[in-house]
Amino acid sequence: MIDLEGKLADSFRCKTLKWLSEEYHEMNGTQYDVLDHMPTPLEFSRLVHIARPVLIKESTVPEVDDKCAWSKEWISEKMGNNKISVAVTPNGRADAVTTGPDGKLFFAEPHTQRMTVSSFLDTLSSDTEGHEIDNQSWEVHYLQSQNGNLFSSRYFDMSGEEDPSEFEALREYIPSDVSWCSDALDRTPDAVNLWIGDERSVTSIHSDPYENIYTVIRGAKHFTLLPPTEGWCLKERRYPHGTYARSSSSSALELVPSLPSVPLVRWSSVTDPTAPGALPSEAHPIHVTVKAGETLYLPAGWWHHVRQEGFTVAVNYWYDMEGRGMSWVWMNFLRGTEEPPLGNDEGAGAKAGGQIES
Repeated sequence: MIDLEGKLADSFRCKTLKWLSEEYHEMNGTQYDVLDHMPTPLEFSRLVHIARPVLIKESTVPEVDDKCAWSKEWISEKMGNNKISVAVTPNGRADAVTTGPDGKLFFAEPHTQRMTVSSFLDTLSSDTEGHEIDNQSWEVHYLQSQNGNLFSSRYFDMSGEEDPSEFEALREYIPSDVSWCSDALDRTPDAVNLWIGDERSVTSIHSDPYENIYTVIRGAKHFTLLPPTEGWCLKERRYPHGTYARSSSSSALELVPSLPSVPLVRWSSVTDPTAPGALPSEAHPIHVTVKAGETLYLPAGWWHHVRQEGFTVAVNYWYDMEGRGMSWVWMNFLRGTEEPPLGNDEGAGAKAGGQIES
């Protein structure tokens, strides 16, 4: 028996989301604001209210009086022989949907490897123009720990005491918060993260419940952005969880499925939103390049896919979004009111605009 009522409800939900998407686009277009200077707290509070991306032509990180600052050599010298936690994958796609055992699609988390900073930096491209890699490793390394590897919420809870960081030696060069943002939101960051990688690492499209202040220190980041109203374009599915691991210290990485008790992960099945045909014609992606010395304000809930240009160093400040009022409710509604289908039930059709790759 055909569930006519259910089909009518699905059709209404789909039409409602598409109507909201088009109305938002007609009101806002695909442009974004560009500021020559950092905003005041009042100006930033207005930007948060509008919730549109803003490119700021200044850095949240003060300049260092050293022409070699933030080079590989400079970072290695400051860090010494300290070991750090690095994400390692066979394909540069951590926290992304990829093909695993038996051709099944998984949400894959990276292998975490402890290594010295100099050993890690040797695996990366030498500069922003070339693709030369000092250590011809076929695996891809990326510093992408998102747990506040520079400053965590504990740093502020404990008044700066007893909060060790793997990057303690770099803390003096990076502010623990963004004053105009902290004043406007009346809160401190949930996490301050350092990101170091090269063009082989790509961040799959996703959204975060944080107001994101993202500064590029070296290199460049290419963002593809979509507003929360276009979440329906991204074909979210539910995937089993897996993690890259080695059977021995010298063996190749393999994707190991997690136990069946681990919940399925809801994730976009669109691997590359910049690929022709990956997004429906109703989608309106915004492309923003953030160069060294520039800062991007990325509002909470905005979908973003990120590519890098050569050896890149960046820092971001995550401020928890305001959960009261309608913001959180709207954000969830715009992702759809029903659980998305299983990613492995559609066979080849699950390939996200035909883009899922191993």
